[in-house]
Amino acid sequence: MIQFLIERFVPNWQNTQNSTVRERYGILAASVGILSNIFLFIIKILTGLIFNSIAITADAVNNLSDAGSSVITLLAFKIAGKPADPEHPYGHARMEYISGMAVSFIIILLGLQLIGSSFEKILHPETVTVSYLTYAVLIISILTKLWQGIFNRTVGKRIDSDALQATAADSLNDVFATSAVLISAIVYHFTSIPIDGWMGMAVAIFITISGIKLVIETGDPLLGQAPDPQLIREIGQRITSYDGVIGMHDLQVHSYGPGRTFASVHAEVPANVDILVSHDIIDNIEREVGAEMGINLVIHMDPVVTDNEEINRLKAEIDQIVKGIDTDLSMHDFRAVFGPTHTNLVFDVVVPPAFELTDSQIIQNISEKAKKLGNYFCVITIDHNYAYIPSSER
Repeated sequence: MIQFLIERFVPNWQNTQNSTVRERYGILAASVGILSNIFLFIIKILTGLIFNSIAITADAVNNLSDAGSSVITLLAFKIAGKPADPEHPYGHARMEYISGMAVSFIIILLGLQLIGSSFEKILHPETVTVSYLTYAVLIISILTKLWQGIFNRTVGKRIDSDALQATAADSLNDVFATSAVLISAIVYHFTSIPIDGWMGMAVAIFITISGIKLVIETGDPLLGQAPDPQLIREIGQRITSYDGVIGMHDLQVHSYGPGRTFASVHAEVPANVDILVSHDIIDNIEREVGAEMGINLVIHMDPVVTDNEEINRLKAEIDQIVKGIDTDLSMHDFRAVFGPTHTNLVFDVVVPPAFELTDSQIIQNISEKAKKLGNYFCVITIDHNYAYIPSSER
């Protein structure tokens, strides 16, 4: 059923990296959410009013709010699909993250409201008329919400959409909420014990906690989430696979929404190679990475001396000192300036996030150890690693 809808309403559905295709996926998911939630609202509100069930009536209102969330998602995908303009030169794709955040806050709000109404039901239980129609409506709701959750999760994973993943979580939360209403109705039918309030309270706490987790997850891309380690590895492997590139450093990756990734990096090339040859290689890398990975890549070219034995020896010794402090530290852009009384060793040290030593402590530590090798004065620039891969994932 899911695949049928996708193939029916999403032209060129296989090309999920295309912004127009992504927009069509989002519109389909939002439209399905609006129609199915309005259907559930109608049958539940009628059932709740007929049989005097506050729980079912509240669940109906919840479905109406879910329809509103789907409208937010629909608008978000329409805005995200807009091309770049002078005010937003990086495009509007981050609107997906904003809509995911909005849905997460709606989940928290509904959870808090359900906590209040459940507490009221615990203090003042009410008589509820239960019929086979009640059971039928609740079972239909559970199955519909379960399908909604699977549908949104499938589409969300396919197009890597945090907004649809949040919507999927909301639908699955509703499965638990409606299941609690069903269980309480069954228990009341056979025992006359009103547990509706207690079941509602348990589900409300679960929904609120899940909403808070979703706020954190959807907020990470807006704050500036670390790039995926697999993406870092792939970019590094592609760049260093070219003849004429001997290394890379200072990789930075910025996401402005799905399909809108920008990156910059320093590529090391042999200093004794014609600069025009090296420049041509860099141009080819930028162009091919952009075409094959969909990344707007800018490369700064760093010439590196490779044919001076003394510089290579000093570089190896300093690199050993740096690695001796911590294996997560690395060095690049090494130069040696020889003088009559001392030698300046000029290089950068890359430091991972939340490193235990301060920048000044790292510089002091390296400088003191370098002086033990000879009359060397270190000129160190500290770089902070914005594309860090933890050692456990390497």
